[in-house]
Amino acid sequence: MKNTTYKVKKSDEYLTKAKEVIPGGIFGHYKYAIRESGPKFFSKSEGAYFWDLDDNRYVDLMCGYGPSILGYNHPEVEEAYKVSADKGNTVSVASPVMVDLASKLVEMVDIADWALFGKNGGDATSLAVMIAREFTGKKKIIKIDDGYHGVAPWMQEKNRPGIITSDSEHVLKVKWNDSEALEQLLQKHGSDIACFISSPYDHPVSRDNSLAEEGYWKKVTALCKKYEVLTIVDDVRAGFRINLKGSNVAFAFSPDMICFGKAIANGHPLASLVGTNDLKKAAERVYFTGTQFFSAPPMAAAIATLNELEKADAPSVLIQYGKKLNSRLEKVASDKGFNLISSGIPSMPYYRLEGVTFETHIKWIDECVKRGVYMLAYHNHFISLAHSEEDIDFIEGAAKQAFENL
Repeated sequence: MKNTTYKVKKSDEYLTKAKEVIPGGIFGHYKYAIRESGPKFFSKSEGAYFWDLDDNRYVDLMCGYGPSILGYNHPEVEEAYKVSADKGNTVSVASPVMVDLASKLVEMVDIADWALFGKNGGDATSLAVMIAREFTGKKKIIKIDDGYHGVAPWMQEKNRPGIITSDSEHVLKVKWNDSEALEQLLQKHGSDIACFISSPYDHPVSRDNSLAEEGYWKKVTALCKKYEVLTIVDDVRAGFRINLKGSNVAFAFSPDMICFGKAIANGHPLASLVGTNDLKKAAERVYFTGTQFFSAPPMAAAIATLNELEKADAPSVLIQYGKKLNSRLEKVASDKGFNLISSGIPSMPYYRLEGVTFETHIKWIDECVKRGVYMLAYHNHFISLAHSEEDIDFIEGAAKQAFENL
């Protein structure tokens, strides 16, 4: 490939305009990805690609931070959405498609006896915690240190703007893979702990991702059962990328509730919480809702997405593709005198250059982006079923040139 880099003049101009009417120009988690040499706005998307305002094409290894598991504008998903939208969107009563989607999830997900719906992953995690408190009559939550479960005040750090100390006074933290520390917390506070919430494996930002150690989840669930603490898996990020029955199945344990989001509707706004029959009455009693929670078209899109994932045996395909991509990138790095570490599940790889400063790692990522591969320096990446062998060749070529420019 030619050693040329993209210009992003129109993106920069639009960012200036955005700052006049939007605090910061781009807000939320997207604002942390803004780089001077990178794209800020897209003009269109298709399959594994998006184009910026300057008509530069990017092979997207972020997939919208996870939602685009089939690829952008997937025909079956978009057709399902359109057919449903033609009948109505948010109407004064619920659509039967809600029941159909709940039935699909109960049929598909290992522990699911019921399903509820929201818009974002944080809806599912907050609802799960409320149900746990209602069911157990207890207040406290245990989470993994640096674990992310949305932006509700209970989840955020005490020093964050707009957060007060009391927001998280009932949140306790333990290190990932430390079942002994968990046991100590349960011994001390077990009579007042409602739930333990964690992703199926540790995928923090700016740090290598790590899988559960042998026997970790078996020990965790046994401890939680002993102290009558509910186990909640936040599968918002990893859901449907490891095992379609729930990521917990791959790690051989059964939680009480699982939170889904991101990929469930291939980019259409939807989240879901599923749980066991024991919790069904408590889930019915808890009041948690939103104006758009009953929007029907995203639910139709979700059914189509789940059907497509089943047909493709998606987790297996995504993991194998990720292994191939990781291997190719690690070899390119080695050939150029660098050591690239790939961690986490291969369908969601986190990359880090070892033996160099973080600034050098950031520069390598920037150089890849300038050559048409959209990546982030601090976050895990995502593979979609739309990514091709030709895309690996392109990514490899861009990565090689990026190393040569360090």
